[in-house]
Amino acid sequence: MRDFRELKVWRKGHELTLDVYRVTREFPKEETYGLTSQIRRAAASVGANIAEGSGKNSRSDFARYLQIAIGSASELEYHLLLVKDLCYVDAERHADLESKVIEVKRMLTGFVKYLAGERTGTEG
Repeated sequence: MRDFRELKVWRKGHELTLDVYRVTREFPKEETYGLTSQIRRAAASVGANIAEGSGKNSRSDFARYLQIAIGSASELEYHLLLVKDLCYVDAERHADLESKVIEVKRMLTGFVKYLAGERTGTEG
């Protein structure tokens, strides 16, 4: 369909993933194969699913991958809450990351509606 790098939602998701990688560098070493791995995987999955979906031949296929990206963003949102509650990140950093996740989820939802033929003004 189109080059995923041109999509504003992919760029926002990629920036979020980079932020998550930076933050998780500071997590306790015992979390390397636990929360660090899980949170990074969820974050990277958002952009990866947008990229994969953009290469599909139909709007409905693309929308399905965007839905998967929304699920990954929701998983990330939970993991961020957990790491805040475990005091691995402070409340301010959590709020910043959470707002970025919510923005990406909002953009993805708008893009799915756009692909379904519903004009929303938040496409891509």
